[in-house]
Amino acid sequence: MQPPLTAGGSRRLLKRLRDLMAGGGSGQERLNQVVKIIAADLVAEVCSIYIMRAGEVLELFATQGLKQEAVHQTRLAVGEGIVGDIAARARPLALADAQSHPNFAYRPETGEEIYHSMLGVPILRGGRVLGVLVVQNRTFRDYDEEEIETLQTIAMVLAELVSGSDLITPEDTMRADLALAPARLDGMRLNEGIAIGRAVLHQPRVSIRQMVADNSDLEAKRLDEALSSMHSAIDDMLASSEMADGGEHRDILESYRMFAEDSGWLGRIGEAIQTGLTAEAAVQRVQDDTRVRMNQISDPYIRERLSDLEDLANRLLRHLTGDRTAARSEMVEDAILVARSMGPAELLDYDRAKIKGVVLEEGSPTAHVAIVARALGIPMVGRVKDLLTRVEPLDLLVVDGDHAQIVLRPSEDVREAFMNSIAVRAERQASLAALRHLPAVTRDGVEVSLFLNAGLLIDLVHLEETGALGVGLYRTELPFMLRSTFPDVATQADFYGKVLQRAAGKPVVFRTLDIGGDKLLPYQDQSAEENPAMGWRAIRIGLDRPMLLRHQFRALLQATDGGRLDLMFPMVAEVAEFDAARALLDVELERREKRGEPLPSTLRLGTMLEVPALFWQLPLLLKRVDFISVGTNDLMQFLFASDRGNPRLAERYDVLSPPALAFLTEIVRRCDAADVDVTLCGEMGSRPLEAMALIAIGFRRLSMPASAIAPVKAMTRGLDLGPLRAYLAELCEHPHHSLREYLRSFAKDHDVPI
Repeated sequence: MQPPLTAGGSRRLLKRLRDLMAGGGSGQERLNQVVKIIAADLVAEVCSIYIMRAGEVLELFATQGLKQEAVHQTRLAVGEGIVGDIAARARPLALADAQSHPNFAYRPETGEEIYHSMLGVPILRGGRVLGVLVVQNRTFRDYDEEEIETLQTIAMVLAELVSGSDLITPEDTMRADLALAPARLDGMRLNEGIAIGRAVLHQPRVSIRQMVADNSDLEAKRLDEALSSMHSAIDDMLASSEMADGGEHRDILESYRMFAEDSGWLGRIGEAIQTGLTAEAAVQRVQDDTRVRMNQISDPYIRERLSDLEDLANRLLRHLTGDRTAARSEMVEDAILVARSMGPAELLDYDRAKIKGVVLEEGSPTAHVAIVARALGIPMVGRVKDLLTRVEPLDLLVVDGDHAQIVLRPSEDVREAFMNSIAVRAERQASLAALRHLPAVTRDGVEVSLFLNAGLLIDLVHLEETGALGVGLYRTELPFMLRSTFPDVATQADFYGKVLQRAAGKPVVFRTLDIGGDKLLPYQDQSAEENPAMGWRAIRIGLDRPMLLRHQFRALLQATDGGRLDLMFPMVAEVAEFDAARALLDVELERREKRGEPLPSTLRLGTMLEVPALFWQLPLLLKRVDFISVGTNDLMQFLFASDRGNPRLAERYDVLSPPALAFLTEIVRRCDAADVDVTLCGEMGSRPLEAMALIAIGFRRLSMPASAIAPVKAMTRGLDLGPLRAYLAELCEHPHHSLREYLRSFAKDHDVPI
């Protein structure tokens, strides 16, 4: 095997590519030279570049080693063959014997049958796959980490050539323009409210003029100076008069400031600089890697943190380039910001007096930018498909946050109707605000306890704002996912201590690490699983890596410092797993006692019920636990054998169906009989209609995102439970596919606000 490329060799290769790309000739001519240079420097017998064409087809554009007649003739769909697989996953793939890989697709016109080893990386720009860069060898070669890293860096440089040359026309990659006609687009409600204004496109991406550095030490110094400047600017924002009164938007900026100092993020940028990139290119390289990794995570709570990191990267790029304006110098008076995604500080950069609404292609209700929008009273709609291809600058837009839709270029009568809706909504908001300190009690006197789901310090500001009784689910994995190394006990303890401090005496139920599956840590083994949702994750990892779980227990005990500790285990499938986890906790309790350190004054131990198998051991489990927390997100997909991430199955089964409600009813009945608290903390409980059904079958404790608490409380206070119980019991006797419309009609007939 040939020796791997050294760091110095990598920098020389990048400089050669930079000089070539800066020279004359067409894009195709330069691409033909690029594959020759890469093949020679990486000691590869083949180097090929595939570029994405319209219809998600990868076309061979240049090669050194394969047959030249295959250029512009060989095409692979995204997901087809190894090249298509790399594009679909946006991840590198190194194979000592590519022909034995199940995705190998033989193309006789290329002559590649004589080559065995293969290394391919995606060509990424702005999170979008532009193509795939591949090297191959005849021998069964094991490509090392440095060669993979080098090829990824080269691919980033190539992305600028592909996107900025005559290789492909805009028509090759963009959809046909849609007629500038009125349109109603659906999305997701991120913040309530209605606004009418003119579209202002938020375009934070900074153009990077130079990708390859002449002096890595100088680039590292430039990075340090830009970081210092960026930190000062954020501090100035925190010190402004608008932040002086505190509140959730100030807490978000303080959390954001901590992100800006994350050693893992900064360390990866420094490492990228040492490969020969400029500081700007290094920031972009790390951001592209982060975007790809986080986009593969299905948990929306974790994915939404990507917007904060995007915001930071763009802000740092502006400080590096000296461009501090971010394309907003000419703001109209009634601006509707339109963007793919935004970070919290990006929204705060704008003149708030001129922003009437925000529309995003991405986003979720618990994203930091949505929290800021709520603090500032700005209507926001997210998840609007094809938004940026439909909206033109200064288009008239109606943002209807109440019904999760936007109206593009509305007619005069539509505008008038929405103006009337604004007045009606103002009355409704006043009534919801009045519920903040009122209990969630039905009309016939049944009290329901509403708790908050959280995962970051910033989420805890909603405890007071919503009147939640405590935190019913605190996801501990998110801080682990934002670091480049596993946090030690002291770091974890400090974080958990801050959580308890922010809770101000209200109970917090900590869930131990729910990692694995699609929630991989950057420093975790990332071997692929055929079915990650039912794979090596959560408590299974904790029991197989007991010191990981023990260190988390140790940190939690240290943080409570003799106070109350509420703790639960995720993804428990049998009582034996609960017992094994409890035994590890007992070891840490005994260790703490021997060291003369205080034990928790109150220790409440429970488990998530997410795996149907555990239901059949409830009699044994209920003797061991203080509480049960029902996680309906996983429980329902396992109960119906229905992948919740599969769009073909998204509406096939309903949680408001007789089998689902019967199963949940029996869980409540058994917990009540054993006098064990049962809380539902899944997404099901966050929607008023579903929450109404859950209360009817016996749930008295629900945990949900902050945005759901006021609507669920309003529903509860408007509900007469007796008639609903009788009606629901009758409905469940019939083989209906779903009870949703029946329950909706009941709510309408009985004036229950849903």
